[in-house]
Amino acid sequence: MEYILIITVAIVIFSLVFDFINGFHDTANAVATAVSTRALTPRTAILLASVMNFIGALTFTGVAGTITKDIVDPFKLQNGLVVVLAAIIAAILWNLITWYYGIPSSSSHALIGSIAGAAIASQGSFAVLHYEGFTKIIIVLLVSPMIAFCVGFIMYSIVKVLFKNANLTKSNRNFRFFQIFTAALQSFSHGTNDAQKSMGIITLALIVANIQTGTSVEPQMWVKVACATAMGLGTAVGGWKIIKTVGGNIMKIRPANGAAADLSSALTIFVASSLHFPLSTTHVVSSSILGVGSSNRIKGVKWNTAQRMIVTWVITLPISAIVAAIIYYIINIFL
Repeated sequence: MEYILIITVAIVIFSLVFDFINGFHDTANAVATAVSTRALTPRTAILLASVMNFIGALTFTGVAGTITKDIVDPFKLQNGLVVVLAAIIAAILWNLITWYYGIPSSSSHALIGSIAGAAIASQGSFAVLHYEGFTKIIIVLLVSPMIAFCVGFIMYSIVKVLFKNANLTKSNRNFRFFQIFTAALQSFSHGTNDAQKSMGIITLALIVANIQTGTSVEPQMWVKVACATAMGLGTAVGGWKIIKTVGGNIMKIRPANGAAADLSSALTIFVASSLHFPLSTTHVVSSSILGVGSSNRIKGVKWNTAQRMIVTWVITLPISAIVAAIIYYIINIFL
């Protein structure tokens, strides 16, 4: 029992660290466009994002249930605590590496790939994966950026039609004001999806350790509050390297562009959270900006940056799975 308790506490701590890192790693998702258009000062934008991330994290829990039960079966997972510990450590490592190089990588890909890799290592077989749930998650991860791109393209096309004869100075001022709302909405939507993933990991560990009994995969209240707090604090720290990439290295963002991109990505994330689908908020936000940029002027999009991000998106899941498997073997040797 002492062994189980120690590993469980370690998983809770690392999960909160993951949420904290996810907060500053993905701060750019919510505030990059507002900061780049000077609708909000960096300090005000990050404070707003912190508060709205916290509220969003407490509002939805469906995504947490998906992470808990749809990748592997928590009630049948062998050596489950070591699997979960290896997965969360691997996801943290990948997040730190991509943050260091300023690459807007996917925390969701990293976490889901890590859970799958560690579970396969423990079982020695791909049969450990919950194929129906896992396939559904992967499809959503792949399709959601395409949807966000299309929504962003359509959204800005509508904006161009509605405001084609508007006074430029006045419309920019109005859109900057509107961006305060869209940044808040974007931050709230981020909390409804991303913070749920750590809740799912902790709940998975509690079930495997027989601390949370019964058949419910609903996160306990202390888990919700702890993860929401960690995400909010992480957001308050800010991830300036990624803010620079998302806010300026994809395209030159103007107030109308930023508002359209924020609305597009927030809408996509809200729909996914409502359907209990975990997705990459980083992919969705970046794809929305690419869609808006393509609608505005295709040559104005810095496709080299987009290509670099796409490569990172593709390699994240398999690399994190391999890293998690290696960490699982290392931990297993010592334990």
